Amino acid sequence: MVPATAPRATSAAGEVRVGAIDCGTNSLRLLIADIDPQTGKMLELVRRMEIVRLGCGVDKTGVLAPEALARTLAMTRDYATQCREYAVHRIRFVATSASRDARNADEFVAGVRAAFGDLDVAPEVVSGQEEARLSFLGATGDLIAAQMEGPYLVVDIGGGSTEFVRGTHTVEAARSVDIGCVRLTERHLRSDPPTPDEIAAAIVDIDRAIDLAIETVSLREVRTLVGLAGSVTTVAAQHLDLRAYDPGAIHLSVATPPQIQAACEQLMGMTRAERAAKGFMHPGRVDVIGAGALVWSRVIARVMRQTGLGQALPVATSEHDILDGIALSLVGR
Repeated sequence: MVPATAPRATSAAGEVRVGAIDCGTNSLRLLIADIDPQTGKMLELVRRMEIVRLGCGVDKTGVLAPEALARTLAMTRDYATQCREYAVHRIRFVATSASRDARNADEFVAGVRAAFGDLDVAPEVVSGQEEARLSFLGATGDLIAAQMEGPYLVVDIGGGSTEFVRGTHTVEAARSVDIGCVRLTERHLRSDPPTPDEIAAAIVDIDRAIDLAIETVSLREVRTLVGLAGSVTTVAAQHLDLRAYDPGAIHLSVATPPQIQAACEQLMGMTRAERAAKGFMHPGRVDVIGAGALVWSRVIARVMRQTGLGQALPVATSEHDILDGIALSLVGR
């Protein structure tokens, strides 16, 4: 979201103005904020999200497509201009799944460097472990403040990968696996709506990936399941029956597993036209939200079983995620 008011020229005494950029498989996001390094208190100035689909086709070809690169770098130049307008002190540009997988990631790196020019910014193609750590850092502050019971399992469902992170105050275990809404849509869910056979094939991939994740991230101690990113927040909007996307209503909303799984099934069963008619649906998620919802539903089912909590498992949704973690990392938190 871009504020209507003019940029605040400087940060307050003791605060650091930071620019955090998260470039995933599906979206490119920017957060400009003033942060107190001592307390971690954040004053948000700009929060933007644009669907650029950088990872379109990467699962099949192994390279970033020229048109996807062009879209992403055009928006990167726009973000760089906004960082200059706000006189940002520190900038961190994090690139995740699509950039890890692509053989021509060097073209992307060079394009980002050129976009930021004098600001001397290069994208960090982070590991799945670092992606998980940043997601946890961004998500957990508000959970603790809201007195949600830990340990938490934080699940960040992206376009190309999904991160599983367990912990309360710090990360205890983390694993990134290659399932995401774009990857699974391209691989399996081609019909509108997806056929039962397509869904069954996607479930095989999803369950295999969850098996890999829980080899590293034990779920037995988990007391609250927390979902992050656009697929999860869109499912929450469906559950809440929102007429328009409302981050305030979605952030820290808590539901039961059957409630969230029902919302997942509803989105999976819709045609793209029916999804597009939803007032809360971002146009860039219309074709991939079914896969994201399917991942979230399968994760919930597994956590219910592994924890033994069943339908008593609290399922929370957070609007704060890796983008907030990137911002906090710039002040050493």
